[in-house]
Amino acid sequence: MSHDSAAAPEGSVRKLSGRRRREIVAVLLFSGGPIFESSIPLSVFGIDRQDAGVPRYRLLVCAGEDGPLRTTGGLELSAPHGLEAIARAGTVVVPAWRSITSPPPEEALDALRRAHEEGARIVGLCTGAFVLAAAGLLDGRPATTHWMYAPTLAKRYPSVHVDPRELFVDDGDVLTSAGTAAGIDLCLHIVRTDHGTEAAGALARRLVVPPRRTGGQERYLDRSLPEEIGADPLAEVVAWALEHLHEQFDVETLAARAYMSRRTFDRRFRSLTGSAPLQWLITQRVLQAQRLLETSDYSVDEVAGRCGFRSPVALRGHFRRQLGSSPAAYRAAYRARRPQSEKPAEVLEGPGPLPAQSRRAAAASSLGLPGATASADTGRPAAELYAAARATLPGQRERPVG
Repeated sequence: MSHDSAAAPEGSVRKLSGRRRREIVAVLLFSGGPIFESSIPLSVFGIDRQDAGVPRYRLLVCAGEDGPLRTTGGLELSAPHGLEAIARAGTVVVPAWRSITSPPPEEALDALRRAHEEGARIVGLCTGAFVLAAAGLLDGRPATTHWMYAPTLAKRYPSVHVDPRELFVDDGDVLTSAGTAAGIDLCLHIVRTDHGTEAAGALARRLVVPPRRTGGQERYLDRSLPEEIGADPLAEVVAWALEHLHEQFDVETLAARAYMSRRTFDRRFRSLTGSAPLQWLITQRVLQAQRLLETSDYSVDEVAGRCGFRSPVALRGHFRRQLGSSPAAYRAAYRARRPQSEKPAEVLEGPGPLPAQSRRAAAASSLGLPGATASADTGRPAAELYAAARATLPGQRERPVG
């Protein structure tokens, strides 16, 4: 799924400076960047495939800092160009950034700002979105990144409208993608935008990938929240919510358990996770329904009740919005692709209150500390019970995406 560039704000795309060329693509590499993400734009834009009907781009590989650039597996790269070459590019791609906790070099950020001011299209693949955000290019815009890092991006740059559900987001002159393979999706989208569906299809055939994937990142989400929440008092409230998903309660209940007003609780929860608590709670209920559909023979009505939905209609609506299918269709598709020899998983009853010892073990597991043992009272790993507290969720969605 993507945010269509046609919906970009009027005037957000600047006229390209006379010294820049549309067909020139600059790829900005940094030391410590993963080699897979780095290689995607090099392969898409740097190989002549005119014999297959793919128009040629001119590729400039630029070092974003002094080399040599070390990458995955201890490899060292030597880029043929420096930051000065970006001044000729109509498109600048940042395929990844080495660490979401460290600031990018200011010289590289300045080069990206100048490129954007001069009308260049700026692209961030996966954690490259953090570089674009640090340059201020995502302020007030929709964006995505790998679901695992989306809460951190939303928390660190609150003016960015982060949506972890999307494979990529096209906002006209600034584009971002989710992790790894979604970078291929976005690069194909760029070719499609520049040269049409036929050219993008020809390139997809050469790469042996789908020309356009449907769906978003929801299918890949695990139940991880930013690690910072593990040491926060709200962690206990989150753990309680996950243990009582089979009950009907609302955000006011969670705020009361945290001894906060609803407004304070909403603000505190969003500051920690980048997500609104109501959306988080709904997503957790949908995830629980997803597990029960996979592991049990409960009817959809029974699943709705065991996940705290007030009615099967509510379950169906939220399930379809988040996963793109009805509960019944999801179960049928899941069972169709499961090997015949695979026995159904043991049905897990709705979670109940955890004793203090299991709660501590679960919290320890979430932080990578000793004590992550199985919970004897439920038979479920403590890590599973608490890891669910750390879900990346759709959060700030003030602007329509997808």
